[in-house]
Amino acid sequence: MASAARAEAVAPQRTSRPLRAWQQAALEQYEQESPKDFLVTATPGAGKTTFALTLAARLLQRREVARVIVVCPTDHLRLQWAEAADRMGIVLDPNLTNAVGPVRAGTQGYVTTYAQVAGKPMLHAARATAVKTVVILDEVHHAGDGLSWGEAVEEAYGFAARRLCLTGTPFRTKPDERIPFVRYEEDGFEGDDGEGGMGLVSRADYTYGYKEALADSVVRPVVFAAYTGTSRWRNSAGEVVAASLSEAGTRSVEMQAWRTALDPKGQWVPHVIAAMDDRITHLREEGGMPDAAGLILASDQDDARAYAKIVRRVTGKAPELILSDDPKASKKIERFATGSARIAVCVRMISEGVDVPRAAVLAWMTSYRTPLFFAQAVGRVVRARAAHESATVFLPAVRPLLSLAASMEEQRNHVMPPPKAQDPEGLDLEPLPAKEREPVTMKQFEALEADARFAHVLHSGTAHTGEGRPATGRAGDDMAAEEEDFLGIPGLLTPEQTASLLARRDEELRLRIAQRVHDDDTGELPIVEDHPDEDDAGRSWRDAAELRREVNRLVARVAAKTSRPHGVVHTELRKAVPGPPSASASVEVLRARRERLRTML
Repeated sequence: MASAARAEAVAPQRTSRPLRAWQQAALEQYEQESPKDFLVTATPGAGKTTFALTLAARLLQRREVARVIVVCPTDHLRLQWAEAADRMGIVLDPNLTNAVGPVRAGTQGYVTTYAQVAGKPMLHAARATAVKTVVILDEVHHAGDGLSWGEAVEEAYGFAARRLCLTGTPFRTKPDERIPFVRYEEDGFEGDDGEGGMGLVSRADYTYGYKEALADSVVRPVVFAAYTGTSRWRNSAGEVVAASLSEAGTRSVEMQAWRTALDPKGQWVPHVIAAMDDRITHLREEGGMPDAAGLILASDQDDARAYAKIVRRVTGKAPELILSDDPKASKKIERFATGSARIAVCVRMISEGVDVPRAAVLAWMTSYRTPLFFAQAVGRVVRARAAHESATVFLPAVRPLLSLAASMEEQRNHVMPPPKAQDPEGLDLEPLPAKEREPVTMKQFEALEADARFAHVLHSGTAHTGEGRPATGRAGDDMAAEEEDFLGIPGLLTPEQTASLLARRDEELRLRIAQRVHDDDTGELPIVEDHPDEDDAGRSWRDAAELRREVNRLVARVAAKTSRPHGVVHTELRKAVPGPPSASASVEVLRARRERLRTML
């Protein structure tokens, strides 16, 4: 009787929540193989936590292990893991520090971070070998964040009874940063310079990708709404440069145009925030998500604070501002996840593992562009709760982000490229280095202004501009129900119809933004002049701006038709019709380019 009571005490009371098909299949495979190491790659939002804790519960119940240790990236995730474990009857201590020796009595393990393990690897090794232990390495790519972390994780858990590695994002590391407990095989690798080589590629024991999760309605379908615009800045030589986000020819010009667009003083940011707010309003009022929320990702804390002020001006409501150095950051995330606030502005606090199921809209206002961070961030808005829900991501129409969006459905493993394939600029290899803000002077880069306009919707790797059909929903057009189903039930609207609808709503936002962002102290609205006659076009900046918009829309149509990048079409256009970039071209040049593009359709 006593032994039965003790067995019942150590056997966790599992939740009655049914497992998803992929979780059940992965568990069956694990139990058949009973491996020491097992790597699961599952798309963000698929339910890796539930899978891992269910496996841990079974191992505890069968007495194959007596302790569970979870290693995760951040302190906030420690609490999240502990709460999830508690719901399954597993008591994990989320507050155990390196200053405390043994695992506390009354618990079945603890949750720690990679940084803590790196601080005292031998302490964690002693805890993991005192009794039979299963170690769950959440987002295991963090064990490749520098050699010291990888070595510490290997030292701490090299002799643990079982190790379960979890990841859900594509990532790359430097050639000498092999992740512990991950199986690698030699494979052909194509570097960013187009040259090939033999690198090492990870091999997961079980893989569940975004495409499979989408088919199973485990994750929401994502609509990528790309916004272009003309940016103007002063370079280090004191020259004023203008370029379109989607037209910039070189990487350096593209990055400067992107940086200028993200500047809080311009009009790109408030315009996209207004579009984001419009989407949230529709989801709450018509889309069956009364608690729908949005996330804005900023590059640094200064930008985040500035964006929060813009959100308040544009929407009339203060957002939740979540900063990494704020001691109340975890509480703010929890409050936002369970509350009713519409928008949260953050830097990196809501990028990986944080669960905010009601978040369905994301505004990408950061210069980060690694596949790892992109998948993590988009993963915050794809977690499905109901079959009819969809996610919308607003992003700059720049090549690095459009490429990542187009490859969302690709299956990608961890790649360790050969040394010669390493990106010379470190854009994709480094795990998000901290950004240092330099003082801006006249001798350095200075953002001047930027505007915004809808470019296209990205669907299955193809850009749809919506120019090919009317967007009014009248005269028998099959978009008659668009006002009721603004990006509503997935599959209701075709990608072209979705693009057409977004383009029309984008135009409707312009006057509203101009009115809201105008100086609040004056209480005056900007003067809206009549559009000049065609005869005055040569003297009208308004007509030039409209021509630029038309040229960009036509370029997008040609790019979609020919499956070529926008930048390639822009380059060919400038060769056919010589002159400066469209951002600084004359009305005559813009008209000639417009006519040239029309002949290409």
